Amino acid sequence: MSQDWDAGRLDSDLEGVAFDTLAVRAGQHRTPEGEHGDAMFLTSSYVFRTAADAAARFSGEAAGNVYSRYTNPTVRAFEERLAALEGAEQAVATATGMAAILSVVMSLCSAGDHILVSRSVFGSTISLFEKYFKRFGVQVDYVPLAELSGWDAAIKPNTKLLFVESPSNPLAELVDIAALAEVAHAKGAMLVVDNCFCTPALQQPLKLGADIVVHSATKFIDGQGRCMGGVVAGRSEQMKEVVGFLRTAGPTLSPFNAWIFLKGLETLNLRMRAHCASALALAEWLEQQDGIEKVHYAGLKSHPQHALAQRQQRGFGAVVSFEVKGGKEGAWRFIDATRLISITANLGDSKTTITHPGTTSHGRLAPQEREAAGIRDSLIRIAVGLEDVSDLQADLARGLAAL
Repeated sequence: MSQDWDAGRLDSDLEGVAFDTLAVRAGQHRTPEGEHGDAMFLTSSYVFRTAADAAARFSGEAAGNVYSRYTNPTVRAFEERLAALEGAEQAVATATGMAAILSVVMSLCSAGDHILVSRSVFGSTISLFEKYFKRFGVQVDYVPLAELSGWDAAIKPNTKLLFVESPSNPLAELVDIAALAEVAHAKGAMLVVDNCFCTPALQQPLKLGADIVVHSATKFIDGQGRCMGGVVAGRSEQMKEVVGFLRTAGPTLSPFNAWIFLKGLETLNLRMRAHCASALALAEWLEQQDGIEKVHYAGLKSHPQHALAQRQQRGFGAVVSFEVKGGKEGAWRFIDATRLISITANLGDSKTTITHPGTTSHGRLAPQEREAAGIRDSLIRIAVGLEDVSDLQADLARGLAAL
């Protein structure tokens, strides 16, 4: 690693290095102080050398920081590191994962444009498209995630974006990203993939042909449930539009949160391997238990898209969903009987969490919308953390006993 503090030298030294090295080193810009750790710039504004320098930076004629709503060295370090991990030309950080989705649509779409969305997405994502984007003249239709023919048939001349989660929340459904990208590009549309469940440690949609990746950095990128943030990554051409929206509207990431995420990225690959191993062990165990009607996890050979998951992912993720006997009452009894696992709708934490999607993450959807998304009253979702698997299994056994 070069000791020269010039940013260009530091970046060039990382060409061709492995994922784990990028996760620790990419995006670091040392100050003349020579700090070894990532610096945290907690400042709202920046001092200019002269009035002419201020004018040049505000106009974009000169490089440099202007105002932390849209330029901050700590946030930029996080953006550059995440872009390196995703194989993107540029990444743009946002205040939350939902702000990332908002920023994509607001910066790249106009009234009259059409967006196709998978039915298998997070409940708040559906609410954003259905209740708010439609209000401003954006047309939205929904397509079953895995059916490529359905996507192709639903594309219109004014279709601008195809938006998917793969794997989906909470049923771990997948789409062949490379094939769907070909469908989108053949009709002049862009493919946006929410890569929250896999992170770039397990899947890199841009390398499969997607145009844009979005993340809720709140989840596995942080990894310990400490703060909120989001990311949009893709080609610089599109990201310039996203930056323009953030500069004006302001749903930007705080420097402190960016610093937390930088620390999270350093251990991302190690954590995701551990999450995946424990999740697979629990999914296989759950599949053998009385009282469990179905387990949704792409790592299981019984999953209809197991082969696809093996092909386009480097692991199967940490989220396991399963259906229990007894409907909602049975699901609630199961959840309430656990003692170790946290009852919360968040995921991506070092602590395992459990929730009832039908009344939490997807609770604001109408019954017919939940049914279309496959969110049944009997469904429970766990996001497997980093505890010992035997302890998690013992806690889930308490839930089974309550059935």
